[in-house]
Amino acid sequence: MNNISPKVQNQLGMLQQIQQQLQTILQQKAQYEMAVREAKRAEEEISDAAEDAVMYMSVGTVMMQKKKDVVNLKLTEKIESLELRIKSLEKQEKMLQGKFEQLQAQIKEALEGKGAPAAA
Repeated sequence: MNNISPKVQNQLGMLQQIQQQLQTILQQKAQYEMAVREAKRAEEEISDAAEDAVMYMSVGTVMMQKKKDVVNLKLTEKIESLELRIKSLEKQEKMLQGKFEQLQAQIKEALEGKGAPAAA
């Protein structure tokens, strides 16, 4: 590692940071995707319930009785919001993946340039 230039060492550090950011984004995305699946499952259950069925909804630390259409609307809004967050994370993921690949190529080029004799 001592024979690697400071520039390449800096690039390696940046590469690790990007990799950590990608992992964080992927974890967040997985959490949101799971929340979407849960909300869609709840929507399915609600659609099967009778119109006059008693439904409860968590509001902070309190469970409140709500009408079916209100609960369904809140679930739909939640799903839309989560899907928007997922799309945003996918954009960030794609951008970081591009930076990662570009930086990886630069590092590879710099390291190969050091090990091989310069071609004219």
